[in-house]
Amino acid sequence: MQRYMLKSKIHKATVTQADLMYEGSLTIDRDLMAAVGLYPYEKIKVYNIHTGDRFDTYAIEGEAGSGVIGLNGAAARKGMAGDLIIIVSYALYSEEDLKIFEPQVVILDRQNRIKERVRTHFADSVLTADIF
Repeated sequence: MQRYMLKSKIHKATVTQADLMYEGSLTIDRDLMAAVGLYPYEKIKVYNIHTGDRFDTYAIEGEAGSGVIGLNGAAARKGMAGDLIIIVSYALYSEEDLKIFEPQVVILDRQNRIKERVRTHFADSVLTADIF
């Protein structure tokens, strides 16, 4: 059996720009992408904390260290500068993969700097005690 599980999460990112005329996607500071293992053009889901909107798009690299989080193209209609968003990606894992599974999660401050890195070892979870 395989399961879709959270792979990467950037929590409480502050939107820094919205460009309706840009060719789609979400621009993310390259350092933030690296921190959670997101690849350029990887499918992501975006959850706007302020509006409740949810949408799918793909990640593109922004300048490293810039803190950029940019809504581009149609996504620019889903939020505005200053909104807090959650950026996630999911992956398909085998039961064997779950033994070493650890989602990469960061929580940001309002300047889009990493405030906290959340470590969760799924195999150590009380919920999985009977699985493995």
